[in-house]
Amino acid sequence: MLDGNDHAFRLLVEKYRNDVFRTVFAVLRNQKEAEDAAQEVFIKIYTSLPQYGNQGFKTWMTRIAVNHAIDVKRKQARRREEVVDILEQQALGTPRDSVEREIIELDRRSLVRKKLNEVPENYREVIYGFYIAEKSYQQMAEEQNVQVKTIETKLYRARHWMKKNWKEDDFS
Repeated sequence: MLDGNDHAFRLLVEKYRNDVFRTVFAVLRNQKEAEDAAQEVFIKIYTSLPQYGNQGFKTWMTRIAVNHAIDVKRKQARRREEVVDILEQQALGTPRDSVEREIIELDRRSLVRKKLNEVPENYREVIYGFYIAEKSYQQMAEEQNVQVKTIETKLYRARHWMKKNWKEDDFS
């Protein structure tokens, strides 16, 4: 059998099939998984035959079956943890939550627009350009046909006006 005699190995599978299945089933507690794992155990036994050292064959085979069943059980536990992680991630970002976030964001934007209308007109354009349109000082200077220093000054004065006239509570 150690020389790769397939017929002898088939006889071995026939003789020990139930023992291997019972061993694997005792760990996995699931018929289908135990059947799959038992087949995998016989593949491991077949590939490990050259390492068999003439100790008790059934004991050696049972050790392979138990170790494989434990490995399968660990993989299942890891897969379950991964599935739980995925489900938790999905639960955190439920469609309802994303709709809520969108509504809150829309409310915040309309509040900012309303508050922006309170800003003196000469500051409004630089505040909008810098904070909302995310333009650089250079871009705004070119669009308004002024020096970059003029944009810096306007933005400085606009920030000062906002600090003086707005409270953080106005935006919550």
